[in-house]
Amino acid sequence: MQGRELLLGVAGGVAAFKAAALTSQLVQSGARVTVVMTAAAQHFIGRATFEALTGRPVHRDVFDPVDCPLGAHIELAERAELMCVAPATANFMAKAAGGLADDLLSTLYLTNPGPLLLAPAMNSDMWEKPAVQRNLAQLREDGAIIVDPESGWLSCRKTGTGRMASPETIHAAIAAEFAKLG
Repeated sequence: MQGRELLLGVAGGVAAFKAAALTSQLVQSGARVTVVMTAAAQHFIGRATFEALTGRPVHRDVFDPVDCPLGAHIELAERAELMCVAPATANFMAKAAGGLADDLLSTLYLTNPGPLLLAPAMNSDMWEKPAVQRNLAQLREDGAIIVDPESGWLSCRKTGTGRMASPETIHAAIAAEFAKLG
């Protein structure tokens, strides 16, 4: 992964803490990582964590002027070879499946020309909803690579499917996608 350029979207879910471990693994593998956080993600983990891990500013707003005079949704998308969203919440997946762009992360999804890898994470009841499964099917049809969630203990104090895959599993999926890109 040496020198590869990755855009990591962090949506708002308790699994956001795993995104920090993933970021650390990616950086240690030589990837250059730029993090984009949703407003909800900032309630679960701070941007300082990702800035320390990546050595880059965290982007949070469509109109954030930090090193992107043409707009973060344009410049970050053009720079990235691959986009990963981990955790990919039900909210983010619904936006992406429907083509809704009302924040930086969803706007980047629409401007991103490269592969998209999603690592869903949510409550097991949410995961099983027909609407979520429809959105997931649409995203797969649109070409998104899905790293399926695992079954296990969830933060809602239930056991079920919806737990974000481990950072190691997501890292391996990203490495496989970079290998396909050559």
